[in-house]
Amino acid sequence: MSSGNLPKVVIIGGGFGGLNAAQKLAKLPVDVTVIDRKNHHTFQPLLYQVATAGLSPGEIAAPIRGVLKENNRMHVLMGEVVSFDLERKSLKLRDGSGISYDYLILAAGTTHSYFGHDEWEPLAPGLKEVEDATEIRRRILLAYELGERRAAVTGKAEPVHFVIVGGGPTGVELAGAIAEIARHTIAKDFDWIDPRQSRILLIEGGPRVLPAYPEDLSRSAERQLRNLGVDVMDNARVTSIEPGLVRVGEQAFPSTVTLWAAGVAASPLGRALGVPTDRTGRVQVNGDLSVPGHPEVFVVGDLATLLDKKTGKQLPGLAPVAIQEGRHVAKVIAQDLRKAPREEFRYLDKGTLATIGRAAAVADLGEKLHFSGFPAWFLWLFVHLMYLVGFRNRLLVFIEWAWAYLTYERSARLITGSTQLPGWTQQQNLHESNEPSVEQEHENETHAAD
Repeated sequence: MSSGNLPKVVIIGGGFGGLNAAQKLAKLPVDVTVIDRKNHHTFQPLLYQVATAGLSPGEIAAPIRGVLKENNRMHVLMGEVVSFDLERKSLKLRDGSGISYDYLILAAGTTHSYFGHDEWEPLAPGLKEVEDATEIRRRILLAYELGERRAAVTGKAEPVHFVIVGGGPTGVELAGAIAEIARHTIAKDFDWIDPRQSRILLIEGGPRVLPAYPEDLSRSAERQLRNLGVDVMDNARVTSIEPGLVRVGEQAFPSTVTLWAAGVAASPLGRALGVPTDRTGRVQVNGDLSVPGHPEVFVVGDLATLLDKKTGKQLPGLAPVAIQEGRHVAKVIAQDLRKAPREEFRYLDKGTLATIGRAAAVADLGEKLHFSGFPAWFLWLFVHLMYLVGFRNRLLVFIEWAWAYLTYERSARLITGSTQLPGWTQQQNLHESNEPSVEQEHENETHAAD
């Protein structure tokens, strides 16, 4: 319910930008409503650890209501926004209900982009939400279970093939984590197959992995990946993804599990505003993060496009950018309430980090401070623990990481849902059912000897 005649602020999206805006607005005399399709905030930088069985979903997510529960002027609605009427200052949800506002903060983020090949999505899932992570985890673990079953039935052990498309931070993190699973976590868990024989291929369309990082760190990351047993293909563009197969031009690579980390697209809500956007659908905002012609409407995070005041380059789609932008919008609204002039947003770049595997990472903390290996990895651990929402999650993740470091164990190795994989065809299943198992062959040989 609205709190009297206080200005109404509606925030769309409970990610980093939206949640930080809400937390800062809690200190102002405004009525705030947060709308999200999910009931939880997800710490996206650690989604890959859920996807690779290192963490459980509940350890990197927090209920939005729980985060904002201390303030009775904070309201949360679980719903999907479909349209806006900027002139009337209102929006509409998919169920047809309308909501009015005095200020609107759009922080809807991005989704997967398959560059016009949406038919690839069922074959190569991306990683943006908890559901994506648990689906990827299912496919990774199921690949070994199906391989073990086939080897037990046919007596022929074949390596499991992983292909990750995209050499940005997500692709690099997935490749390194899968390598650790294969080489250490489950290396001795199976009787008929050897997970250490897994083949992991990382395909990057550009000349180097981690293209947004300085070249020396990109080269270091590639060396660390190769040391983990990951094959890296640079300057390679995927031309087709099929069940059990990935094509790069005339080359075809077998793939038991294909994962997509190559591109993102802005939420369609950006274009739904009816204001100027770039070719990817991101909204072109003013210096104070408001929409041109509508000072009461703001866009933050991955959905906004704005040049860095210092470098002149596009601000990256990173959590620190979204966090700072969300806080800035709350500051601008506070300035409006005081009838003070608005300040323009200035991003404070504290550096970027990417992890590759156990004690392997890269850190870019400015033009003159680049390092990699264990120090970068330790810094990555500390920073991500600090950014996690809630003390409980920080404690649980710290314990999981400490245990994994000491034992190589991953506690969330659960397969849920379907037991089928794309490319694991019905013909293969029939073949397996018709083949005598190793035990049956041994039994037949015994009867023959008798």
